[in-house]
Amino acid sequence: MKKLLFIYNPHAGKGQIRAKLADVLDTFTKAGWLVTVRPTQGKSDATYTAAWLGGEYDRLVCCGGDGTLHEVVTGLMEVERRPEVGYIPAGTTNDFSRNLKLPKGYDALAATAAEGIPRPVDIGRFNDRYFVYVAAFGAFTDVAYDTPQQVKNMFGHLAYVLEGISRLGNLKGYQAKVEYDGGVLEDEFIFGMVSNTVSVGGMLGLPADTVSLDDGLLEAVLVRTPRNPMELQGVITALMKQTTDEAAGVLGFHTSRLKITCADETPWTLDGEYGGAPKVAEIAACRHAINIVYGA
Repeated sequence: MKKLLFIYNPHAGKGQIRAKLADVLDTFTKAGWLVTVRPTQGKSDATYTAAWLGGEYDRLVCCGGDGTLHEVVTGLMEVERRPEVGYIPAGTTNDFSRNLKLPKGYDALAATAAEGIPRPVDIGRFNDRYFVYVAAFGAFTDVAYDTPQQVKNMFGHLAYVLEGISRLGNLKGYQAKVEYDGGVLEDEFIFGMVSNTVSVGGMLGLPADTVSLDDGLLEAVLVRTPRNPMELQGVITALMKQTTDEAAGVLGFHTSRLKITCADETPWTLDGEYGGAPKVAEIAACRHAINIVYGA
């Protein structure tokens, strides 16, 4: 009998998975899986569990937000024989799930996780760490991990918007040298993002037809520091339209690797979690590192 490990975060979103747990497990069992269940016990528990047990299973399904998926994939990158990964999004924004054409509702999500089609997905490497869909620095990137879980549960995605608005008066620029497949950039940036997704923060993303999860390329967006309110408005307009605009200081390109060297220690976010504050970030695509289950 095929073996499935189910890791879920009982506190993700509004904790709704706890009321649906029996139905989800029944769906897995009816699909022919022998199921082992692990509720996460705190930060990094999903990473530890995936690394410790993942190689013993045919499929690992995780339920939670993007942070839970990040922990699971981080753990599996240490495993030689990696299981297929299913994802039941239950967080506040669930950015990565927008790539997977997943259905709505726990019953349909569980059925897809149990019987959906696994496809190869690239994973990003950030120095000696990993990310599933985004590594970013600069404006607003700490909102996801600085916003308390209780506030996320109460206000949902609006919590991120409210917190982001409160930061507008304190934008900071970072002097950086960016080396990538196509050349070198040196400038001051208020924001930098390296991603493998069509959505970041529930609203920001590159056009879907320019993003492929398995092409060995990452998508980079860099925003130069605006010098006046008019330039800032141009940046905001470009980002809200989900487009790059070199004239407005919003640069975008595809690359398999980057080296970003900052003048000072720079805080980064990896999949919405704090990723440290290195001066030098070496980033690369790990092609076809994980097989993740898609919907229709």
